Amino acid sequence: MPKHKTHSGLKKRIKVTGSGKLRRHRAYKGHLAASKTTKQNRQLRKETSVSASDEKRMKSLISNMR
Repeated sequence: MPKHKTHSGLKKRIKVTGSGKLRRHRAYKGHLAASKTTKQNRQLRKETSVSASDEKRMKSLISNMR
C-alpha cells in the first residue's frame, strides 16, 4: 500500500508538541478586532490544544509530520 500524504493545509495550522499533542490557534482573531474587548483579544492570542474528539482525525491527516 502507498503511504498517506500529509494534509498540506492542516500542517500550516497546527503544531505537534513533544508529547504528541496538537496545538492550534484560536478562532475569531482574523478581523473585526476593534469591536471585541481588550480582554477577548488578549485571550485569543494564546494557543490551545485540539479537542479530543478532533485529535484522532487530525493525527491521521498529519500522520507523517514530525
